[in-house]
Amino acid sequence: MGTEWTTLRELLLPAATGGRRGKAVESALREAVRSGVLAAGTRLPSSRDLAGQLGLSRGTITALYEQLVAEGYLLSKHGSGTTVATLDQPEPSGQAAEEPAPTWEFDLRPGLPALSAFPRAEWLSYEREVLAAEPDRALGYPDPAGHPGLRAELASYLGRVRALPATAGDIVITNGAAEALSLLAKTLHARGQRRIAVEDPSHRGQAELLAAQGLRPIGIPVDDHGIQPDLLSTSDCATVMTTAAHQFPLGVPLDPERRRALLAWARETDGLIVEDDYDAEHRYDRPALGAVRALDPDRVVYLGSVSKVLAPALRIGWLVLPPDLRQEIVAAKYTHDLGCAPLPQAALARMLRSGGYDRHLRRTRRLYRQRRDALLDALSSRFPGWRPIGIAAGLHVVVRLPDGTNDVQLSRELAGRGINAPSLASYATGRLFPGLVLGYAALTPDRLRAAVDAMA
Repeated sequence: MGTEWTTLRELLLPAATGGRRGKAVESALREAVRSGVLAAGTRLPSSRDLAGQLGLSRGTITALYEQLVAEGYLLSKHGSGTTVATLDQPEPSGQAAEEPAPTWEFDLRPGLPALSAFPRAEWLSYEREVLAAEPDRALGYPDPAGHPGLRAELASYLGRVRALPATAGDIVITNGAAEALSLLAKTLHARGQRRIAVEDPSHRGQAELLAAQGLRPIGIPVDDHGIQPDLLSTSDCATVMTTAAHQFPLGVPLDPERRRALLAWARETDGLIVEDDYDAEHRYDRPALGAVRALDPDRVVYLGSVSKVLAPALRIGWLVLPPDLRQEIVAAKYTHDLGCAPLPQAALARMLRSGGYDRHLRRTRRLYRQRRDALLDALSSRFPGWRPIGIAAGLHVVVRLPDGTNDVQLSRELAGRGINAPSLASYATGRLFPGLVLGYAALTPDRLRAAVDAMA
C-alpha cells in the first residue's frame, strides 16, 4: 500500500465509523480534493480495496466514486483506475478584492422588517402542506404569470384590505418588487417611452433600476401633501411613479385632492400611474386610505411585495395590471426567467387562505408601534430640537434637524462611530430641509434607545 493510500485511509476512517457512513466518507473525500490535501493526479485505491480498508460495502464505494466523478472531483478511465482531477481555479482579475460591507453597531437604515419575527415554524408548515398536496405536474415549469392559487388569494386579500378591485387574471407574480418594476420599465421602453416621472425624494435604488432599462427618471417635488401633480405637465413624461399610501422617504400620504388631480392628469394625457404600495399595511393610528388603483383600474399599475411584511429573502412581489399591459408583461416575464418558483408561491397562498398572513401583520403592527414609540421617546429626550415628519406608519421615520444642520456631514460622522443613519439629502435631487431617515423595525426598543444614546 503506497504512502498516499495510507494518508487517504487516515483521512476517511473517522468518517466511516459514524452514522450515514457512506455519505460521510463521500463528504470527507470531496473536501480532501477541494482543499488540496489530495493533490491532482493522486491515484486512489480500487473500490474493492478502499471498501475493505474502511469496512464498507464495495457498492457504497463504487457509488461515491461515481458521484465525485460526475461532480468533477475525480477522473475514472477504464484500465487506469481512479485519480484526483485538476480543479479549475478562477483567474486572478488584477483588481482589488471587493471591500466587505461595513459592520454597524447600530444599523438604522430604512426598509428592513424585523427579520427575527419571521414566522419560521408556520412557514415551514405551509411548505410541508404544499409538498404533500401539490400534484406532480406542479413540479414542472411554472405559469409565467404566477401560481394560479396565489393570484386568486392575492386578488381576494387586496380587495379586502386595500379596496382594490382585481381578479387573478390581473395579477403577475414577480421576484420581488424590484423585478416587477424592472419588467414594467422594460415594457414601457419597448413602447417608446424614454422618461418617467418619479417622486423627489425617492428610493435611491429606484433611479438605478429605471435607468438600467433605458428610462430617465424626472424628479417631481413632494411636499406635506405628497407628489405635486400640477408639475407633471412640464415633465414630458407619460408615466409617473408614486408611493401614495406612505411616501418614501418623507412618510406623508397622498392628499385626496392630489389623488384626484393625478388621475385627471392620466386621463387627459393618456398617461399611466405606477402605484408602489411599499409599506401600506403598516399603519398604527388609523386605517390606510384605499389604493389609488381602486379609483381607475385602467390607468393605474399597482406594485406590491411581501418584503416589508414577511422578509425580503422570499422574493415574492406582484403587479396588478390594466388589461392592455398584461400580455406584454407576461411575455417579458417568460423570456426573462420562465416564471417564479411555484412552491414558495403555493406556501404564501396557503398562508393567506388560512389567515396566517393577517395574524402575522397584527403581531408585527404591535411590535413596530412599540419600536417607533421607543425611538421617538428617546429622540425627544436626547434631541428636543429634532422633529419627526410624516404619519404614524411604515418601518421608518424622518426626523427634521435644526435649520442649518448639514445632514450629509452628520450622517458621515455617525457612520464613523458605527451608526448607520442615512441623510435625507441622499434620497433627493432637489433642496430639502436637513433630516435623517431612521429605520426602527429591525431593532428592539432597548437597542433603539442605545442607538440614540450613542448618537448623542
